[in-house]
Amino acid sequence: MLRALYSSATGMKAQETLLDVTANNLANVNTTGFKRSHVNFADLLYATVRQAGAQSAAGQQIPVGLQIGSGARAVATTKLFTPGTPQQTGNNLDVAIEGDGFFQIQMPSGEIRYTRDGSFHMDSAGNLVNADGYLLQPGITISPDATAITILPDGTVSTNVNGVETPVGQIDLARFINPAGLSSTGGNLYAQTTASGDPLPGQPGLNGLGTLRQGFLEESNVQMVTELISLITAQRAYEVNARAIRAGDEMLSTTSQIMR
Repeated sequence: MLRALYSSATGMKAQETLLDVTANNLANVNTTGFKRSHVNFADLLYATVRQAGAQSAAGQQIPVGLQIGSGARAVATTKLFTPGTPQQTGNNLDVAIEGDGFFQIQMPSGEIRYTRDGSFHMDSAGNLVNADGYLLQPGITISPDATAITILPDGTVSTNVNGVETPVGQIDLARFINPAGLSSTGGNLYAQTTASGDPLPGQPGLNGLGTLRQGFLEESNVQMVTELISLITAQRAYEVNARAIRAGDEMLSTTSQIMR
């Protein structure tokens, strides 16, 4: 009976985690390039009262065992890298990735971070940077005399200066064998981990990398209906686990009254 109290408590804790993750997904429903997270659960240890296949007192083999579980826990939050819907913005420095891959962003420390957010800007020196001012890698510098910027699907960047089209750089992408192993660092950025494997950089459109689409941004892949269903499920599961604790408490109360 006491085991039920602790098992239900682990269930309530697991649903709290699901609620937290769902709330974060909903909060980022309009975040460019955001990828929703999914919570993975696992059952806890079991107390084996009778082992399946053991011999009974009469010498017969027991076909099924008797095991009592001790609850559940959240074991992982998996990022789902399904594509978001491309949204046309009309901004020449907005770029969406159609397919696999990440933009490479250089941090002030020199480390490289990865993002699906292609909303780029020019700093005072004409360098392409993200919204936080971090440099796009490989670096691209736009001349102040440029009157138009063209980004081709293969990542080639060119500018129009005095009617002359001039290539100024190449936007490369990077992909990972296990993108779900990337670590979210905030700011729409991901960091490489041993679980994600090493980055595989290359030109868009080659070696499994997606192509680029100028003037578009990738929307979040969060679906409101799915998250609301998850929210309701978490709430109801939490209530049922709380009810199980209440039932266990009432049974303990009944037992204590028998002894009076």
